[in-house]
Amino acid sequence: MKQFNRRDFLKAASAAAAASVVAGCASGANGSAIAPAQQGQSVIGLIAPKMDVVRVGFIGVGQRGFGHVKRMSHIAGTEIKAICDTHNEVLEQSAKYLTDKGLVKPALYTGSDNAYQEMLNRDDIDIVIISTPWRWHAPMAIDAMNSGKHAFVEVPLALTVEEMWQIVDTAERTQKNCMMMENVNYGRDELMVLNMVRQGVFGELLHGEAAYIHELRWQMKEVEHKTGSWRTAWHAKRNGNLYPTHGLGPVSQYMNINRGDRFDFLTSMSSPALGRSAYAKKEFPADHQRNQLNYIAGDMNTTLIKTVKGRSIMVQHDTTTPRPYSRHNLIQGTNGVFAGFPNRIALEDGGSKSFHEWDYEMADWYKKYDHPLWLKMGEEAQRNGGHGGMDFLMFWRMIYCLRNGEALDQDVYDGAAWSVISPLSAQSVSNRSASIDIPDFTRGAWQSAKPLAIVGRE
Repeated sequence: MKQFNRRDFLKAASAAAAASVVAGCASGANGSAIAPAQQGQSVIGLIAPKMDVVRVGFIGVGQRGFGHVKRMSHIAGTEIKAICDTHNEVLEQSAKYLTDKGLVKPALYTGSDNAYQEMLNRDDIDIVIISTPWRWHAPMAIDAMNSGKHAFVEVPLALTVEEMWQIVDTAERTQKNCMMMENVNYGRDELMVLNMVRQGVFGELLHGEAAYIHELRWQMKEVEHKTGSWRTAWHAKRNGNLYPTHGLGPVSQYMNINRGDRFDFLTSMSSPALGRSAYAKKEFPADHQRNQLNYIAGDMNTTLIKTVKGRSIMVQHDTTTPRPYSRHNLIQGTNGVFAGFPNRIALEDGGSKSFHEWDYEMADWYKKYDHPLWLKMGEEAQRNGGHGGMDFLMFWRMIYCLRNGEALDQDVYDGAAWSVISPLSAQSVSNRSASIDIPDFTRGAWQSAKPLAIVGRE
């Protein structure tokens, strides 16, 4: 195994620290950050030079990252060059999966939390896939771009307003893509609704609802390894929306956020935090570490966002209470509404029923409005898996754009805007639900940016 290059790491760390000081000083009266001085050009619509083959490095190949390795190995025009993880078992698992498929064994990096730095020194990697605990997302993405590579980061993009600005500034200065991999934007239903919105089916948009309602108390039993080993602690660190992007990403694309409209301000409130403590008392001994945490994150957080154009969005987070899974995925316009979980539609004009009654039959709607991208790749996406195919389709689309010289469907401004709801919601909750301004990470460029096209439409 190769060892960590401390000289390069310290150099990158110093640059990040300096950026943190600058960003940390730029704060408004209500706690949200004011845009720091721009260091480079906007990366809206950024197109990287075409790549015949996209050479990939992975940082983090645990539960989520291992699935990414598998899906990437099925995409033509890619080569997996290197993998880094602090856990040898998952590192070797990924390498074995690739060699069992007859692929070349990638270089492996481990040995410390910062072993990824040496991997970034390689000159045969074009993009880096980051699937690590949340606290590592920002420094790893920044280091990847500073090393000349495009960064693709699991959700959320970062954890603080300051980190969001650091990532945006680095992307603009280096002119590298930094895409937060919001896979839900590539779900069949979300793609269909985007297509319907673009065709005006719901009229002028007024309101959206987004959520991550997913009972995950069982993750508390993952103590030494896996997601629960680090994610559980966030329920004792932040009282707000801990994970806003899965529902918010698609609704933001429906509303052209950062592409003709943008988030203006939010207000947030949380319910009591009861479920995690009760679960710990029931499932663990009294002296267990899970019973030593002070769980402060309200079991249900509700955040309301107002956009500059006056639209409203409700975003909810609940990974604690016993209830069915939902992302809401609701979009309301002057002509009607779509809502998910279960899928249903009500329209004043163009529906099969009165708008007073939900239409739950989706077959005809899919037939008429399935997104061209799903029509082209949906069957292959479902074969290769990942949340019903959305994960594979996201990776396929990323690689397609890089190989064909097209702009990515999501950019660094999207990742920052969707992710910043978490720290800002906590600020609001801690201040009696006071309204908090949401930074304009585009620095005004949203006003002239073009909406995301329905890719694949002739």
